[in-house]
Amino acid sequence: MADQHDYNRRLIAEFRATHGKSVEGRPLLLLTTMGAKSGQPRTTPLMYIRDAERLIIIASNAGAAAHPDWYHNLAAHPTVTIELGVDTFAARAAVLDGAARAQLWLRIVELHPFFADHQAKVTREIPLIVLEQEAGTAPAVPAYSA
Repeated sequence: MADQHDYNRRLIAEFRATHGKSVEGRPLLLLTTMGAKSGQPRTTPLMYIRDAERLIIIASNAGAAAHPDWYHNLAAHPTVTIELGVDTFAARAAVLDGAARAQLWLRIVELHPFFADHQAKVTREIPLIVLEQEAGTAPAVPAYSA
């Protein structure tokens, strides 16, 4: 786990230094949640998918049996902070379910087939989380540009 923490720290530093432009070749944001148990802020670099003005993050945990820690944090405290490009803003996280989730999952797998591989490794349904910017917290969510 220390290796993953070190990797994330380097990725966060690179994201902030380049405003997210050249990191990993995928659309990336920084999600800051409040720790479910600790109450301390926790920042995690995550790939995201755009859905109109919403941002979607995927709690695949690379196909691990358990949900990622950040998922438990936002379930306990759904108001989060997002860093996207040069913008930082508050957002509200909500887990998608039912037909809305199923439809979006198909789109995500079409765009990024490795998520189907992650799902195939686990019996849990990988959660999709919508991040919607809270009014008055920053300019409109910018489009991703590589």
